Amino acid sequence: MNPGALAQMLEDHGQDALLFAEHTHIPASRESPWPEGPPGTALPRKYWHSYDLFVALTAAAMATTKLRVGSGICLVIERDPIVTAKAVASVDHLSGGRFEFGVGAGWNREEMSNHGTDPRKRMAILRERVEAMKAIWTQDEASYSGEYVNFERIWSYPKPAQRPHPPVLVGGDGPTVLDRVLAFGDAWMPNWRGDDTLFDRINELRSRADRHIEVQILAAPPDPGVLERFERAGVRRALHWLPSGPAGPVQQSLDVWEDAIVQFTGG
Repeated sequence: MNPGALAQMLEDHGQDALLFAEHTHIPASRESPWPEGPPGTALPRKYWHSYDLFVALTAAAMATTKLRVGSGICLVIERDPIVTAKAVASVDHLSGGRFEFGVGAGWNREEMSNHGTDPRKRMAILRERVEAMKAIWTQDEASYSGEYVNFERIWSYPKPAQRPHPPVLVGGDGPTVLDRVLAFGDAWMPNWRGDDTLFDRINELRSRADRHIEVQILAAPPDPGVLERFERAGVRRALHWLPSGPAGPVQQSLDVWEDAIVQFTGG
């Protein structure tokens, strides 16, 4: 399905949001293991058969009026922060303030190296680029000075429709991810891997935070029992992967997801 048709389907079904993943490319020869499968598992073809993130987001936003659209996640370490700040602000402005900016450093070291990013420095680069984009969104004449990002007195419009900027959802579930969420995030967006320690980390995040920070969970299963546990933990949103394919398989997967929601809510 094209992104606009998919977004319209989800809005018609009363779903809340649609997030798109991002890979600019996949190196044909790589050593980085795919974190979603057992060692040696072949990477699914969908990883390198995808639209440009912001082209897909624009199509989805223009096909809908209420659906939230976002990135899950945008690989900021592979993007110029000034160009990306413009793209984020443009989609948020055109959609009337419906954009959510999921960010992360990614897992494919060969992919990020092809963009000139040293994988060993990716977390520091991620932080500076997000901070620099916030300056661009919130300042009429923006400046930023860091180790990896530097610019002085720039004008960039439009500004986002949301104030002060679209919510920044920090993806990942590594050992230091909560530090990044607390440093520059409005929400944490980990993957559900069936590991109960996630709930302990949600409690840790809340105990360390000095402000309200939402939790949204990627890769939620169509299981009403798991959805109930998310609710008890105060999770704001559960996100379920839909297949890449034609309308039939997408509709079938959506039916299964919505059936789980009906069981969870009781009708």
